[in-house]
Amino acid sequence: MNTVSLKSQPLWAYFQMLRPANIITAWADILVGFAAAGLVITLSESTGSQASFTSFIPLGWLLLATTGLYGGGVVFNDVFDAALDAQERPERPIPSGRASRQGAIALGGSLLIIGILAAAQVSIVSAAIATLVALAALLYDAAGKHHTILGPLNMGICRGGNLLLGVSALPAMLQERWFLALIPITYIAAITAISQGEVHGGKSSTGIMAVVLVGVVIGATAALGLLPNYAILPALPFAGLLAVRVMPAFINAARDPNPDQIRAAVRAGILSLIVLDAAVAAGFAGWLYGLLILSLLSLSTGLAKLFAVT
Repeated sequence: MNTVSLKSQPLWAYFQMLRPANIITAWADILVGFAAAGLVITLSESTGSQASFTSFIPLGWLLLATTGLYGGGVVFNDVFDAALDAQERPERPIPSGRASRQGAIALGGSLLIIGILAAAQVSIVSAAIATLVALAALLYDAAGKHHTILGPLNMGICRGGNLLLGVSALPAMLQERWFLALIPITYIAAITAISQGEVHGGKSSTGIMAVVLVGVVIGATAALGLLPNYAILPALPFAGLLAVRVMPAFINAARDPNPDQIRAAVRAGILSLIVLDAAVAAGFAGWLYGLLILSLLSLSTGLAKLFAVT
């Protein structure tokens, strides 16, 4: 079956709503949280293949959890936007008739439940964080996105919660690493703010604010070097790559906030979440682990050629 005929199948429409390229970026959040909890170093020092394999089981559950949470969240985004998309983006799965609204609700609800149940296999704390992320995602889809200030903050909380979900693999570390959630909260707030002009264009002032926020995020990554268990040198190359990938696109969108420039900035920002996570993780677990996370970028970029990111 060729690509054209495959895209005409109903199943393809539901895959489109899942935004697979974005889900890969959510995996990176879990991996950096896992490293921030100190578990990567702990596993590298463990002896015995059985012990190592058993220790990685919580990571597997959390990766499944974030797949369900992110997938369910973006599906409900299309559910709540169905009427608006019928006017502005009629090619999307629901308004085009390739997917039903009822089917999308069933898919999104199932994915959110899977996400919470998978997190519960790790701990009650993980289940609680997963539940809060699911609720925050639904709040954003239903109402948050329509608020200029609360919308970006709402989406940022979803992403920050996702990172803490990774830290919850060792719940005791949450009280020491909770502040790490502020990094993705700020970064996603920048992307969400600028994305509000994807259809009709935006404002230069919003673009400038987004550029400043991205700069703050890059600076905060370097500032993590002040932590006793964080090595700044392995993180710097990844932080530099983040700046190169994101800053030009955001600056262009601030200078000329037309829909095409804004979509390019949003796409660069979302896919570069993996680079941000690699930078933070490298400081906690070394550059090899950072490269492991960075390797997800090629997978996410490949999927972005088949499925929409925004």
